[in-house]
Amino acid sequence: MHCPFCGANDTRVTDSRLVAEGDQVRRRRQCAGCHERFTTYETAELIMPRVVKSDGSRESFDEQKLRAGMLRALEKRPVSTEAIETAIERIRQTLRARGDREINAREIGESVMQALKQLDQVAYIRFASVYRKFQDLDEFRAEIDRLSQEP
Repeated sequence: MHCPFCGANDTRVTDSRLVAEGDQVRRRRQCAGCHERFTTYETAELIMPRVVKSDGSRESFDEQKLRAGMLRALEKRPVSTEAIETAIERIRQTLRARGDREINAREIGESVMQALKQLDQVAYIRFASVYRKFQDLDEFRAEIDRLSQEP
């Protein structure tokens, strides 16, 4: 690691700690040349799978799209920001843990619906109605009935 003060190559780690719930390592370093101290952060660079859309096109996974869709469904619903962020992170971790290079967009949509079902049933119905392209009240009623049947 180069010293940001004098540019020397010889720096040593004086302290290491896990931060960001264990997703990051904070390292305290000291330059052997000028003796200045500085902090670096180390994170794993993990590549998310590419998303295969229904028309066959492929695009990079976009966490902002995932968040926007969930927030739209959860608009004006009594769900905490922490619960939403936890659900988004859980979906990301599940996708990453699969180890696939590509994932079907439908699978991501199903994961979002499962997360919304646990967070807020009204938000789940909102999302499902758009995602599954409900055409009339009967489809809404059928989905609400299915939801009522579940424990």
